[in-house]
Amino acid sequence: MTALAYRTKGLTKVYGEGRSAVHALRGVDLDIPQGEIVVLLGPSGSGKSTLLNIIGGLDRGSAGEVVFQDQNLAEMSDRQLTLYRRNHVGFVFQFYNLMPSLTARENVELVTEIARDPMEPDAALALVGLRERVDHFPAQLSGGEQQRVAIARAVAKRPTVLFCDEPTGALDSKTGRAVLNVLKDVNEKLGATVLIVTHAASQAAMADRVIHFADGAIREVVVNTSKLTPEEIDW
Repeated sequence: MTALAYRTKGLTKVYGEGRSAVHALRGVDLDIPQGEIVVLLGPSGSGKSTLLNIIGGLDRGSAGEVVFQDQNLAEMSDRQLTLYRRNHVGFVFQFYNLMPSLTARENVELVTEIARDPMEPDAALALVGLRERVDHFPAQLSGGEQQRVAIARAVAKRPTVLFCDEPTGALDSKTGRAVLNVLKDVNEKLGATVLIVTHAASQAAMADRVIHFADGAIREVVVNTSKLTPEEIDW
């Protein structure tokens, strides 16, 4: 039986109270196997980013369970959640959040200085194809290169899980495919479970598993028996 990276049971998230309450998640039951590329697909406001934030330890659910390797995140203290994020989770967002006054290497060093068993910053940048750009500042890099620095920063601490929220949303098709190839390599070479939140249905073709969201609930889970490479995806 395949080990699970996550299991959620009855997970809900409600913002506000009374008649103005917004139900972002409505009792989500979900199993995510370790080592897969998983795409969470759905329109804006469907709940996919809310789920990512909760299982990534950035937010807490209103009710229900989120189990990571037999640990219930809902029962963790704030300090325990901080250590969980530090030791197990890497984050990649649509906007790169790089420090403009630091080089690519120095941006990655921000993470390696606090990680338990980090990669060398240059090795992380080489993994994403930026061996020759380590001393460049963000303003000297293209959008795709900046996103790859952000990925290198996230994977340099050797995360168990890599969370990507619209990682290609600000990129053109050629650059976006390059970034998806990097995420594929991280999954294959480091063994990290990769979760990608997107509204771009075509990207689901590269995933092992596709979770379709709508109105705060899972509508369908599809297991891909024949995956496409990023180059084969229609953009």
